[in-house]
Amino acid sequence: MKNRAEMKARKLKPNIVPEKPWQHISVDFNMKLLILRDHNSILVVCDRFLKMLHFITMTKKITAEGLARLFRDNMWKLHGLPENMILDRGP
Repeated sequence: MKNRAEMKARKLKPNIVPEKPWQHISVDFNMKLLILRDHNSILVVCDRFLKMLHFITMTKKITAEGLARLFRDNMWKLHGLPENMILDRGP
């Protein structure tokens, strides 16, 4: 009998149900797009309450500091700091 190499699955937790707009958001990156004015990627931010979207153009080689600036300049100044953020955990 062989032992399993993978870890046991943990219990799933349901997502928090938002009570007001821009309190809980989800963030996704769309990479490898056509180049338009030196931008080849899009940061998509979705409000989970209203299902409203913000599309922010960026480059594929953005740093963590640059991403924080994009978030500050495009999201935080309009809606404030969210309580919860769900990020895409893809490759």
